[in-house]
Amino acid sequence: MSSPANHAIRPPSQAVPEAGDAGPAGETLRRPVPLGSAALLVNCSGEGFARARAFTRETLSCWSLDHRSDDATLVITELAANAVAHAVLRPAAGGATEVWLGLSLDPAHLLVTVSDPADEPPAYAPADVTALREHGRGLYIVDALAEEWGWTSRPPAGKSVWAKLSTAPPP
Repeated sequence: MSSPANHAIRPPSQAVPEAGDAGPAGETLRRPVPLGSAALLVNCSGEGFARARAFTRETLSCWSLDHRSDDATLVITELAANAVAHAVLRPAAGGATEVWLGLSLDPAHLLVTVSDPADEPPAYAPADVTALREHGRGLYIVDALAEEWGWTSRPPAGKSVWAKLSTAPPP
């Protein structure tokens, strides 16, 4: 689990108080986590997906991106569910299937990735989106929330499916 952090990004010229110091309103301040990237190995189970959602929310909170938390968590959930349903073919050593979750940040975008061991690309086939179907809408959700999305091969085996979200606050 990542370290707790302040919920506001400070200008580089402003000193960061030590952990445990009292802030202006008397709250205890915590040292920030550096911006950049974060990764998590996710066990493909209900507990693993709950951990992935909590990790995503906590990381975005540390990066002062709480306003993107709901969308990013939904995208992570859909991409991880697709990896489990379509790409994770056999359990890893120890009997549990696993995928990698990645978050990386630049000034304008949050890049969300889920990496799995299968080489096949994600299937995004046009379909009747008005039909009340129980399955098959995950990539439509990702497409609706992301500025762009796609996949990249990971030699020697596997792929990473990614989605790029804006870091801009809502209007």
